[in-house]
Amino acid sequence: MTRNNAREIAVHLVFALGFGSRSAEEVLEGELNRERFAALGEENPLYAQYPNEKQREYIRSLVEGVYAHGEELDGYISRYAVGWALSRIPRMARAVLRTAMYEVLYMPDVPNAAAIDAAVELTKQYEPQEVASFVNGILGSFVRTELGESELEPSEEQAEEAPVREE
Repeated sequence: MTRNNAREIAVHLVFALGFGSRSAEEVLEGELNRERFAALGEENPLYAQYPNEKQREYIRSLVEGVYAHGEELDGYISRYAVGWALSRIPRMARAVLRTAMYEVLYMPDVPNAAAIDAAVELTKQYEPQEVASFVNGILGSFVRTELGESELEPSEEQAEEAPVREE
């Protein structure tokens, strides 16, 4: 399983946080287990392989982090989604934005350009191109303004993210 696959699973779980009143721990307990993957794997190839320990740790870290910093992340989204109310942004795009912003702010081992590129590509899988461009614009403005980064092009190593594997 690649980091992008693990990130996509995390985004699905972050998306699930937007419904109801389940905590991150409740969502993780209900969704990040072998039985759930076996059931989902029959219909979605993303879930065909159960993540190893390091991959589960990465997924758990993203979901718990987004949950813990939800208000802060939504504040950034609102600030950079100029002219858009948070409620107008499609739910999947919000889940992607929250996850990418969390990676940029709190996961120094994930290059910012790689987090943005992965977020845009993931958005393209679920939303129209215009939404992916919108996500790209928000994340680019966010990183340039909040972190003062002007160079957001990933290096070749960053663009070809390696699988998340046990060491």
